[in-house]
Amino acid sequence: MEFNRLYAFLTALKKNNNKAWFDDNKSEYQELRRFWIDFVATLLTQIKEKHPELNSLEPPKCIFRINKDIRFSKDKSPYKTNFGMQINFLNRKDLFCGYYLHIEPQNTFVAGGMYMPPSAALSAIRQEIDYNTEAFTALLKQKELIDMFGSLQGEKLVKAPKGYDSNHPLIELLKHKSFILQKPFTEKAVKNTKAFQDELNTAFNLMDPLLAFLLTAVEEVK
Repeated sequence: MEFNRLYAFLTALKKNNNKAWFDDNKSEYQELRRFWIDFVATLLTQIKEKHPELNSLEPPKCIFRINKDIRFSKDKSPYKTNFGMQINFLNRKDLFCGYYLHIEPQNTFVAGGMYMPPSAALSAIRQEIDYNTEAFTALLKQKELIDMFGSLQGEKLVKAPKGYDSNHPLIELLKHKSFILQKPFTEKAVKNTKAFQDELNTAFNLMDPLLAFLLTAVEEVK
């Protein structure tokens, strides 16, 4: 029933995004945060079975603060209206490649891949796609992956990137500025906690070949 409470809290927070309301409901937030850490811990334990390189990663390091950074934002509401989890396989703040889980009323999803890499990393990924066309297209054509995520998502260039012909057979993939697999979840699906955990583990496993490809592409990028 904790996800019922979490969705209810986030819905109310969206309508009352101010310090006075949050302070009045801080004990509820603290209980839900403990639940969220426990939920992430369960996921992380299962992930570590396949990725022992993450053994030192602890659940509190994977979740986000509820407070927003409003210094450069036009929206001055002080709190995020979602709970999130992020696991980055790169020990870098400027480059993310990994899993992301987002819990928000009417906007819950799991995603994985690389989001808006800087130019050097993006160039390296495009080069890897160009050099290993068959391997990249094969991993995106897996039936189980398509059934869960559909096609590769992420913001794209309008025109061919510099150095690539517009008639390149993978030009639409080379136009990508992010390389993301994403699956939405209904609140009903999330509230069936065990089934939701199982579905997330399946999603993470299906993402892994894409992550491995991207990590290989950027391993020499400084």
